[in-house]
Amino acid sequence: MDLLELTRRHVLVGWMLGAFLLTFLATRAITKAIREGRGPFRNTAVGGVHVHHQVYGIFLLLGTGTAEFAYRPDGPWVDVLAALFGVGAALTLDEFALWLHLEDVYWAREGRSSVDAVLMAGVIGTLLLVGANPFDDDSGDGAVAVAITVAVGLLCAVVAILKGRPVLAVIGVFVPVVALVAALRLARPSSVWARRRYDPRKMARALRRFRPGHDSRWDRLVDFFAVAQPLATLPATQSVTDRPPPTA
Repeated sequence: MDLLELTRRHVLVGWMLGAFLLTFLATRAITKAIREGRGPFRNTAVGGVHVHHQVYGIFLLLGTGTAEFAYRPDGPWVDVLAALFGVGAALTLDEFALWLHLEDVYWAREGRSSVDAVLMAGVIGTLLLVGANPFDDDSGDGAVAVAITVAVGLLCAVVAILKGRPVLAVIGVFVPVVALVAALRLARPSSVWARRRYDPRKMARALRRFRPGHDSRWDRLVDFFAVAQPLATLPATQSVTDRPPPTA
């Protein structure tokens, strides 16, 4: 891949990532304002049915994908499509928990998975922007060496996921040594790996390492976006459609 093509790819990824992050931040700010009854924003309803913002995201993804494959535009239109794709991806992934659980859990505990999905996508976009590419065969090592490296990296990433370290696993797909370190480290006690493979002594070590109530930096970052004003303190005029479903 020549330098011009590589630079152009980075520009497109930059447009995509920038639009993705800005849309996510704006969306979280607006949805919190709606929930707390602040500002001019209101939920959208058509025929009495609440239209979630993932609907707009899905249509944007379909539209940009169709335009790219059907018309293959060049020049500034490619940048526009890249930015619109980032907007659509953010709107869709911001409600990842809703289409995962098939119910409105946006502000519930399960809704944290939406923020996880968005932040992981942001990590992937950042790695692509800085040039990390697990399938880059221009290093001169040959296709066999690249295939072995990718296979080992993916295997370590799977182990890392089983050990309850999905963030390091995602990064490890692009930087295999990160996946290797995550695969060798102690698993979280709630992970599949720990529940199935750890004896009582090793499980005790994991419980000491990941004590109840201990939040990692990633958890605190997710909380920053996922935690909303408690329901009991919401204004009395708050619309029922903005409230999360009651939990037992």
